[in-house]
Amino acid sequence: MARRVQRQKQKTFAAQLLDLPLFLLIIAVFSVSMIIPALHGGATRALETARAFLYSGILGVMIFGMIALALAGRTPKFGALGSLMALFSTFVFLPVFLALPFFEGAGTTTYFAAYVEMVSSLTTTGATLFTAPGEINDTLHLWRAQVGWMGGLLMWIAASAILAPLNLGGFEVTAQAEPGQRESQSSLIDRANPRTRLLRVTGTLAPIYVMLTVVLWVLLMISGDRSIVALCHAMSVMATSGISPVNGLEGASAGLTGEALMMLFMLFALSRLTFSSDTVTATTGGLRTDPEFRIGLIIVIGVPLILVLRHWIGAFETSAEDQITDVLLAFWGAFFTVLSFLTTTGFTSAEWSSAQTWSGLETSGLILLGLALIGGGVATTAGGVKLLRVFALYLNGRRELERLVHPSSVGRIGGEGRRIQRNGAFIAWIFFMLFALTLTALTLLFALLGVDLENAIVFSIAGLSTTGPLITYASEDPRLLSDLGTYAQLVFCAAMVLGRLETLAIIALLTPDLWRN
Repeated sequence: MARRVQRQKQKTFAAQLLDLPLFLLIIAVFSVSMIIPALHGGATRALETARAFLYSGILGVMIFGMIALALAGRTPKFGALGSLMALFSTFVFLPVFLALPFFEGAGTTTYFAAYVEMVSSLTTTGATLFTAPGEINDTLHLWRAQVGWMGGLLMWIAASAILAPLNLGGFEVTAQAEPGQRESQSSLIDRANPRTRLLRVTGTLAPIYVMLTVVLWVLLMISGDRSIVALCHAMSVMATSGISPVNGLEGASAGLTGEALMMLFMLFALSRLTFSSDTVTATTGGLRTDPEFRIGLIIVIGVPLILVLRHWIGAFETSAEDQITDVLLAFWGAFFTVLSFLTTTGFTSAEWSSAQTWSGLETSGLILLGLALIGGGVATTAGGVKLLRVFALYLNGRRELERLVHPSSVGRIGGEGRRIQRNGAFIAWIFFMLFALTLTALTLLFALLGVDLENAIVFSIAGLSTTGPLITYASEDPRLLSDLGTYAQLVFCAAMVLGRLETLAIIALLTPDLWRN
């Protein structure tokens, strides 16, 4: 009898935790996670940094406990979009708290700069204000990578638990309801309680995410990287954040072996089917029939071949065409970098410059901008427009060309188009227009704040696609994030949040359903 009463109390306590606001639970998770950099700082004798994380973590847990006691027994009175509002608050307001230990640990920066750094990490953008070697210690680099990794996990979970039921984040192309509204079809994912669904999705995906990160971390260490470098790169690849404690792969020790390993794990950002089939984007044929994965492979193979051919023609003119090793290194550099920017990770291969050295020709940054704009798969950690939307527009364009040749023809769906709803291309086009308008507005704002036009476009695309390394590699005369003024950095923060949540989700937050019980 006593055990039964104890189990009922445990269930009641768990139910009370689930009834707490989602944003408050996220704060608690990040507060507890601060023990990791605190332990690392203590182990590496960065004691001031370790204390900053330890005290900040304790402060966060105390705040969570006091608010949880105050809200005990109350049910959140948000409507269907309450979880989406919590997600928005996470990316906007949580970095205020995450910046506290970073600010105290660095000791040489402003609180606002720490906030910008945390927004960049949490949205998996990976742009940084600290580019000089040794400017911040390894513990702070670990925190940047860890925040980005946890932000990636948050988007993995949110895709199934929050965005999919609301037909947002690319799901509007396949779902039958309007963006921002629940599907009319009765399914298990819709009948489930939102908090129960969130708990179930977390329990399913979090172990996969952690396991893949640990495997890549161990493999990178075996390949020759230091433990902290391998861990940061492993977390950055899984989260597609591109955060590195050594300013990119050029400073890593794993070499081509490490790049090959990271390339394999980047494939998870091309399609959610590479690790899960829990959403409406799943197909019965698996990856073999998945349009996102197939389009991604076409781009990843086709673009490097074109680049190598271009450089081979340039080398032919300089009588260097017989250097087979240079050709292979140039292809690998292009292949890895194209995949990295398509998945919005932003790492460049150490051999990316080999092609330029071999042929004497430079590679236009417009290619990297275009790849980041396309982005990876729906419901992955990648940013950008998403491959599924591109596929929907491709199907519509192909059908229009058929009608030009055969005006009286009847369109056929085919196996590859069954995932796309009848108005999928129209909704995808609306998203493209909203994306373009947002890009234009951000570019104008950057230009008004003193940024030249080329870099204004680069900053806008880097923020909206959550691909921070574009700032360094896409412009012929790049400007660092630290070169921007305060207001320009605020605009960049807004661009990163918009890119992570997408414009349709922000518009959905303005619907009256959010404030209904």
